[in-house]
This record gives sequence, C-alpha cells and structure tokens, in this order.
Amino acid sequence: MSSDAKLRQVAEIMARVAEDTSVPRNIRRAANEAKDALLKKEGDPVVKASSAIMILDEISNDPNMPIHTRTTIWSALSVLETVRE
Repeated sequence: MSSDAKLRQVAEIMARVAEDTSVPRNIRRAANEAKDALLKKEGDPVVKASSAIMILDEISNDPNMPIHTRTTIWSALSVLETVRE
C-alpha cells in the first residue's frame, strides 16, 4: 500500500472518530486536526504522518477517551508509523 493510500485510510478513520458523538469534544477536535494534516494537498507524506502522530499522541492517553476510540487511535498511529519508516 502506498504512503498516500495509508494517509487517506487514516484520514477516513479520523473522520469517523470526529463524527462519533460518544467521544469527548476535545478528542473529536484533535481527530479532525489530524485528518486535516493528513489531507493537505502539498507536503511530504512523512511530514504529514509526523504531524498527525504528534496530534494523536497528545490525546492518546486522555482518561476520558472511550476504550473503542483509544483502540482505533492506536491502530491509526501504527499505520502512520509505517509511513514514517
């Protein structure tokens, strides 16, 4: 799978998290920011992935995050890590 395809896949996952009303607002906002970072028209895929990883890393340990969302974010992070390598 190409880097761009992986970024689009994670962006779709982040869009679903951002639309999930059972997720606290700050986490939905961060998911939206990560999605926007991944979908920028210009820029290196590694830089986009790194930006999204920084945003998601910040919220990944939020105690208010539902378990299913935490699992989703961890799997998104692991996909993004493969882009950075």
